[in-house]
Amino acid sequence: MFHELMNRIHDRTAVIGVIGLGYVGLPLAERAGRVGFRVLGFDVSTERVAQVNRGESYIGDVSSAALAALRQSGRIEATTDVKRMEECDLLVICVPTPLNATRDPDIRYVEAASENIAASIRPGQLVILESTTYPGTTRELVMPRIERSGLRVGEQIFLAFSPERIDPGQTSSKGYSVENTPKVVGGVTPACTELASAFYGYITTRVVPVSSPDVAELTKLFENIFRAVNIALVNELALLCDRMGINVWEVIDAAATKPYGFMKFTPGPGLGGHCIPIDPFYLTWKARAYDLTTRFIELAGEINSQMPRHVHDLVVRTLNRARKPLNGSTILLLGIAYKPDVNDYRESPAFKVYDLLTADGATVIPCDPHITEFELHDGRRMQTIPLSDELLQQCDCAVIITNHSTFDYERIVTLAPAVVDTRNATRHIQGELRAKITVL
Repeated sequence: MFHELMNRIHDRTAVIGVIGLGYVGLPLAERAGRVGFRVLGFDVSTERVAQVNRGESYIGDVSSAALAALRQSGRIEATTDVKRMEECDLLVICVPTPLNATRDPDIRYVEAASENIAASIRPGQLVILESTTYPGTTRELVMPRIERSGLRVGEQIFLAFSPERIDPGQTSSKGYSVENTPKVVGGVTPACTELASAFYGYITTRVVPVSSPDVAELTKLFENIFRAVNIALVNELALLCDRMGINVWEVIDAAATKPYGFMKFTPGPGLGGHCIPIDPFYLTWKARAYDLTTRFIELAGEINSQMPRHVHDLVVRTLNRARKPLNGSTILLLGIAYKPDVNDYRESPAFKVYDLLTADGATVIPCDPHITEFELHDGRRMQTIPLSDELLQQCDCAVIITNHSTFDYERIVTLAPAVVDTRNATRHIQGELRAKITVL
């Protein structure tokens, strides 16, 4: 079975099933189809399935033209029918792994995907988990479920973990995508690692095999914890610089001129995206099972969670200078996406800033050129308002949450009565206009 599946991978007759067609799954599906595999995508959303089958992309890093070409050639198809997983030689799980209300791992989507696979698994299939999770998930959660069939991992079926490394917007901004980002792979057995590595060898330019799924799972968490901790460091520095009257951005830019021993991180209004605000808690949760408190990681989380409150306080301070109360003021929130030039608003700090400002009586108007509608944490749907000269002139303060390149920052500062800039997006503006800007 090993050799038969390996041959199917190398001659690209293997059918690739991608479970979850979101920010991770759709780019992987598109890439697999582009290198010659036939891809069957699975999603619970009938709307997403219909869009894929129409050749319409809803993910910024996948073009509709590329998707339409794959549909026309028969290389990609989407379905909600989980029974069709039996048709696939490889099944890649790309489902969400959020946190629950108590900030513990919510792995119900991984569990559901594993149960669906188990219901139709057959000899000769390879299952790969890509969803970010705590060390041990592949062995302790996925493997027992798919082995209920009586098929043994490493013998009749195969199982590996390969963490996703999707950063929405990087395709256009930094040149990284699925096809040139190294892929870490850890199989339950050497045969599992070899098969998964062979598949990803066609997907990307470099595959990095490791000794186990646990190592691969922890690798992903460490990558994002590294970023979370360093962002917390500069956020704490920003809080201190604010009290000392020193421009933190100038300090960081000066430090970044050192050609060795320094990596530049920047402060902001809070963490966003699926990875950095969530992944550290997966490890702190798992560490408790080993009687260890990951104090460094938890402290970083505490510092980063303070930043939306700091933005609120900066708005209050800015309004005070104009002798205006926050209660009754109109605040423009410029940017809902968690990072520039994407439409991804998962875990965006804009939500917490919105909540804090509205709780104190402000009227908050969200503006984002990449997002027309979004959902707040309480489930309410909201529309963004197109930014206009009238909005800028009529507001009491404009708050730059996301530094989209399409925002005209000189126009914003010229027309708005006051600006709170959490991203240093207005750094190029000099002269009298700088007096209107409060920088994080």
